[in-house]
Amino acid sequence: MSELKNVAQVKENIAHDYLQKIKGIELGLPEYNDRTRQWRTALLFNNQSLGLVYYDAMTGDLDKGKSTSISILKERLDLIKRKENSKRKTKRKKRDNTYYVSPLKHDLLINDDAAHALRELPANSADLIFTSPPYYNAKTEYSEFLTYDRYLAFIKKIVEEATRVLIPGKFFVIDSSPVLIPRIDRNHSSTRLAVPYDIHKIFMDLGYEFIDDIYWVKPEGAGWSAGRGRRFAADRHPMQYKAVPVTENIMVYRKKSDHLIDWFIKKNPHPEYVEESRIEDPYEVTNIWRINPAKDKRHPAIFPKELAERVIKYYSFKNDYVLDPFGGLATTAKAAIDLNRHFISIELEKKYFDDSLKDLNKDYDMYLNSGKIKVIRN
Repeated sequence: MSELKNVAQVKENIAHDYLQKIKGIELGLPEYNDRTRQWRTALLFNNQSLGLVYYDAMTGDLDKGKSTSISILKERLDLIKRKENSKRKTKRKKRDNTYYVSPLKHDLLINDDAAHALRELPANSADLIFTSPPYYNAKTEYSEFLTYDRYLAFIKKIVEEATRVLIPGKFFVIDSSPVLIPRIDRNHSSTRLAVPYDIHKIFMDLGYEFIDDIYWVKPEGAGWSAGRGRRFAADRHPMQYKAVPVTENIMVYRKKSDHLIDWFIKKNPHPEYVEESRIEDPYEVTNIWRINPAKDKRHPAIFPKELAERVIKYYSFKNDYVLDPFGGLATTAKAAIDLNRHFISIELEKKYFDDSLKDLNKDYDMYLNSGKIKVIRN
């Protein structure tokens, strides 16, 4: 073999090594990695990936260790063909080329049960959902459920109702974290529930596309209040170790759509909003977001406005409708106003709802009295 300098030479090598051995496969566009000095190319069948092949750019040699084996390629090809034959027997669904625009005419501040309020909203009326549901029995003054299964059923019901409201192809971002159930006495262990992972299954079962897991990192020491890790800090015995939690999980999902994300950018009926929504420097490059937690004596479990601002900036355009089914003190709504978005904020507890109205009257009085907001009490 000799040095591979361009795409044509890479394709020639692949044709020699693979295309003659497996009939029907096609080549993706070769990509060069200047760090590893390798060419990488996807092998395709009907626009579906069968695997990857890697070539050393300096020598032209195939990297068999990294490249998908011939046997795996053939098995995947056979699997795809069988699936396609099965699909041909079923009626093909017509492609939905509608660019949905929210039919709402006002921002909505709603005092109601989330499930009921969501059922009252028009279908395809939210461009983004960002919420932080109640913690499972972590703060009983805020929320308490009979069992963990009941809690998950409650979350599933809200996600199902919200899915109808969310426009296809748009994002549902949810903040949650594992919850520690304290031990009842020294003869029992505490229980740690992997809440984000159980919620993840709900989204997968409902057909969402998993996009990202972002970690909201709080300052060191923020998790000591839960008591986790104190025993180990004192004794330092193996098996006693428990990490002090200083993160929450921001899970990003996309509702199923017939179109890629680029389609929504190109087909947006207001290209000026797309351009005005471009993210300027600096921006978050990784999935580690360091944000100080927020405190408010009026509510035991609020998230910082900065967190809502980042989510709204990264996953919506100006003039979009942002929905929060668990509005709390309307943190998401306030961030939406600041970023020139519309909002739908739902909150069941009257005292939190009333405090939200007070805040809007105080800090957003011109906006609140502009006629853009509709206040609904049920």
